[in-house]
Amino acid sequence: MPDPISSPQNPRIKALVRLQQKSAERRQQGLTIVEGLRELTVARAAGNVVPAVYVCAELLPATGQQELRQALAADTEWFEVSRAVFEKLAYREGSDGVLALVRVPQRRLQDLALPPNPLLLVLEAVEKPGNLGAVLRTADAARADAVIVCDPRTDLYNPNAIRSSIGCVFTVPVVATTREELLGWCRQHGIRTYAAALTPTARPYTDFDFRGPTALVMGTEADGLTPALMQACDETIIIPMRGYIDSLNVSTATAVLTFEAVRQRQ
Repeated sequence: MPDPISSPQNPRIKALVRLQQKSAERRQQGLTIVEGLRELTVARAAGNVVPAVYVCAELLPATGQQELRQALAADTEWFEVSRAVFEKLAYREGSDGVLALVRVPQRRLQDLALPPNPLLLVLEAVEKPGNLGAVLRTADAARADAVIVCDPRTDLYNPNAIRSSIGCVFTVPVVATTREELLGWCRQHGIRTYAAALTPTARPYTDFDFRGPTALVMGTEADGLTPALMQACDETIIIPMRGYIDSLNVSTATAVLTFEAVRQRQ
């Protein structure tokens, strides 16, 4: 085993920092950074390629290193780094000493293999990686068939989205597309679209039957859905609010609607 990388100026470390900080770099290389043994194990179990892993032995005990080696493919490059270098790379507190390069899936709407009655979660113009990650956790828990992001304002494989999803970005098919492509594709596949929106004509979500092909369409917390997408959806639904506030966090609202659909399908 070579000596640990101890200089932040090492070309590999500088390349990792660029990849971590720049979405354009991630898109160009088709790679992202995954931090944490649990998240990396999830990514590997989902079949994603891991070209290289960077380990701080001071933070990851021998048992953890053994577990990591078992999860990785034989051709994954293994680099040990000093604690100072790892802390420069880590993007969360209390990290367990594992950081890896992961090749991200290149997926289009046409690549989705749908069951007869798919349940899809749609986010329009999501910009907060934390919200995207939370919705991905809901999608994984509910066994939704895909998460589709229209006109995203954040990288789907932003390291913070991976962290907040606890790796579920790798367990649920995720696709970025445009509003027009989404609507045409849903019509082609007979998928009924339900826009969650605060409008006078919206009806309570419990009034609807989500047992058929369903897409639950959510907007941003700040602005909600754009008028164009809201008006193009088949139905407009609302979660009735009984308190002073008029809406929920988008990830919470998505969870409420998603598990109502799951309940109906049981």
